[in-house]
Amino acid sequence: MNKLLLAGLVLLSACQPAPTEKPPLEGARIGGPFTLIDQNGRAVTDRSFAGQYRIMYFGYTFCPDVCPTDVQSISAGLKLAERDAPGKAAKVVPVFVTVDPVRDTVPVLKQFVSAFHPRLVGLTGDETAIAAIKKAYAVYAAKGAATPGGGYLVDHSRTAYLMDPDGKPLVLVPQDEGPQAVADTIEKWVQ
Repeated sequence: MNKLLLAGLVLLSACQPAPTEKPPLEGARIGGPFTLIDQNGRAVTDRSFAGQYRIMYFGYTFCPDVCPTDVQSISAGLKLAERDAPGKAAKVVPVFVTVDPVRDTVPVLKQFVSAFHPRLVGLTGDETAIAAIKKAYAVYAAKGAATPGGGYLVDHSRTAYLMDPDGKPLVLVPQDEGPQAVADTIEKWVQ
């Protein structure tokens, strides 16, 4: 009887769900309400993404190196997740938010996002709206010195956040580690 009781307890404990790992950014004060314009000229708010996970990346289209590389990594990682975990990947919206609204107009954003992923959303707005979303997401960006030809670079952080369906931060997306790291992050944290 003692062996039978022990066997029953072992079976019951095997049926219990394993404790879940807490998201590293749980409780962080990252994110918040915003109203911006997408690459099609439509008003978009944080509520437009309610019920969806989203990868929030901040950069600018005239960036000569890291932004296109990071957005390519995020897009390729999402495509890997679409292949390997299509149900989870379908719940994720990749979002590119400009930190250079003067140059990143609606037509410029439309051309930029169309080069990466069909579901990539590009967001811009006036300087006040962009300053507010940068603050809400703890993003650093500052216009640099003029370059030959009248252009300029923008110094900025390289942070990509995976946000949950309620707009709360879960984890940093390791886009700098390549597409597989992005796919692994999606597969691990999207429910």
